[in-house]
Amino acid sequence: MAEATRGKTGWREGQMGELLSEFLGTAVLIMFGTGVVAMAVAGLPQSGRGDGTISNGDWLLITFGWGMAVIMGVYVAGGISGAHINPAVTIALALKRGFAWAKVPGYIVAQVLGAFVGAAIVYLNYYDAISAAEDAAGVGSKDASTVGIFVTGPAGYFDNYWGPVISEITGTMLLIIIVFAVIDLMNIPPKANLGAIVIGFGVMAIGMSFGANSGYAINPARDFGPRLFTAVAGWGEAAFPGDTGGTLGVYFWVPIVAPIIGAVIGAFVYDFFINDVLKARMKAADPNLTQRGEVAEDDL
Repeated sequence: MAEATRGKTGWREGQMGELLSEFLGTAVLIMFGTGVVAMAVAGLPQSGRGDGTISNGDWLLITFGWGMAVIMGVYVAGGISGAHINPAVTIALALKRGFAWAKVPGYIVAQVLGAFVGAAIVYLNYYDAISAAEDAAGVGSKDASTVGIFVTGPAGYFDNYWGPVISEITGTMLLIIIVFAVIDLMNIPPKANLGAIVIGFGVMAIGMSFGANSGYAINPARDFGPRLFTAVAGWGEAAFPGDTGGTLGVYFWVPIVAPIIGAVIGAFVYDFFINDVLKARMKAADPNLTQRGEVAEDDL
């Protein structure tokens, strides 16, 4: 009987179990993250529970909500897959922390699918609120003003791609530096499974400090999965290729390419300034000492 049970559920023990974990962790991330944007943009103003306008205080609500979304997603998936829930993180870990490159495509697909489903669930919950918000604004259904609930876009003061690209590179670089610091056992890693909270606070800080320029996607799946959903749901060119009526035109590639560049830069920056220094000091202190940071990285 035990052998039969293992035969039926054994697929969960391999990579498929990790992919399911990444799928659900990313879906949870997007449900809480885009959910808080839907709350600020449509839910509260149209429910009578807000003042009917979008204020600067709502940006704090959104940044805090996305930070909490990351925390919840990491706690959901962390015990199985490590909770990358972000292709940029997956690529950085493969590049500098020994994560198997063969697993990277599967992780990315699972993350994008999870983001797609998470966005669909948020849309199902806020369908009426979104419609009411569009009616109140006097715009058509599936307008570019509401696609921003699900996807990121450039600030209106940009007339070229460099601004949003630099912003996404910077934000993702900071994210990877924070992630690498949290998992580096040679540094001062958080105790008692508090790493998810530190990373969530990091995402909040990135949003508060750099979020206005491009909406701080800092995660290709976070933008691309919901963008695919909004394209299917009828937002048209505002969703994909991301033409929101501004001067930049096609935008969808920015929150895909720029975070990957930022992740690579962040991985090299952290190792050059911190990890390599820690290794050198440990080796100098005791050449035979096992480098605890390398052991942890190999286990990812």
